[in-house]
Amino acid sequence: MSLAAIGLVAALAGVYVARTVSQPAVASLESGTSYPAPRPVPAFNLLDTHGAAASPATLRGHPTLVFFGFTHCPDVCPTTLAMLASVQKQVALADKNLAGLRVALITVDPERDTPEQLGKYVASFGGDLIGLTGKAPEIVKATQGFGVAAARVELAGGDYTMDHSAAVFTLDSEARIVAVFTPPLSAAALTRDLSRLSPILNPAP
Repeated sequence: MSLAAIGLVAALAGVYVARTVSQPAVASLESGTSYPAPRPVPAFNLLDTHGAAASPATLRGHPTLVFFGFTHCPDVCPTTLAMLASVQKQVALADKNLAGLRVALITVDPERDTPEQLGKYVASFGGDLIGLTGKAPEIVKATQGFGVAAARVELAGGDYTMDHSAAVFTLDSEARIVAVFTPPLSAAALTRDLSRLSPILNPAP
């Protein structure tokens, strides 16, 4: 190999090493998957529980746990939201960097989940929970953007329920997705995982 070729190989190796060293290590999680690089939250135009416009910008400023569900959900949604509200309190006590952690419920049932209905529902769990609803096309845009499956299931008597994914998405303070947690979820494991993610969830300015 010529000296020029050797020099080129060495230079490329140096660039690779420099990039590898400069990139933050991907956190190893117990109950979820962290992304090698943050992913932008997909665009959406929804409403908060006060009827005010909400977009991905609404989720900036604090780390946020995002869950898709609906207020008529009989089991998975209330169980998950109660657990997330508990985790929210635990991590705030354990890590001051996560004291502003929020929990956001995005409904998959906009037909029944008005801002008022959603507001009463999230308030029942305590903590800093926010609810987002809106027109059906915008809800579809949000679910597809996050990669969440949701489908209406007709029931006897004319009623219906919603089948949906039960993943919890973790957003940093810039409203970028940095990790996703999938069932079965454990409050203890999730609390530990959030502590591991703390430096990237709310990085120092």
